[in-house]
Amino acid sequence: MTNQQKDQITTLRTQGYGYKKIGQLMGLSVNTVKTYCKRNALGGAVINQPCSTENVCKCCGMTLVQTPGRKRRVFCSDACRTKWWNAHPELVKHRGDRQVICSYCGKPFSVTKSSTRKYCSHGCYIADRFHGGELQ
Repeated sequence: MTNQQKDQITTLRTQGYGYKKIGQLMGLSVNTVKTYCKRNALGGAVINQPCSTENVCKCCGMTLVQTPGRKRRVFCSDACRTKWWNAHPELVKHRGDRQVICSYCGKPFSVTKSSTRKYCSHGCYIADRFHGGELQ
C-alpha cells in the first residue's frame, strides 16, 4: 500500500466512509482497509463522535467510544466498573429486598424477599442468644 493510498483511506475514514465503501472506491480488499484503520486508530463504527461528559468513564474519566445500535457504555473496563461499584455500594439496587428491624439492636437492615433473618449481624445474634438480650 502506498503512502498516497494510506492518506486517502485516512481522509475517507474521517469523512465517515465504511471499510467496504473505501475498499470499493480504491480497489482494495475490505480486510486490507480494515486492518490499516485498526492499526492507525481509525477503527470502530463511529470515529468522529463529539467528546462530552456523557462519553467518559464514570471511574477514571477516560473517553469512551459509543457504538450505534448497542447498549451505551458507562465504564472503559471491567476493572473500572468493579472499582466504581465497590466505592458506591449505596447505589446498588436489589430486586425484592425489604427492610427488617434487628431483634437485638433495633437497627434496620435489608434482606431478600424470602429471608427469615432476625439479626443484622452475627454479633447481634451471639449477644442476644448468650447474653440474655441485654444491650451492651
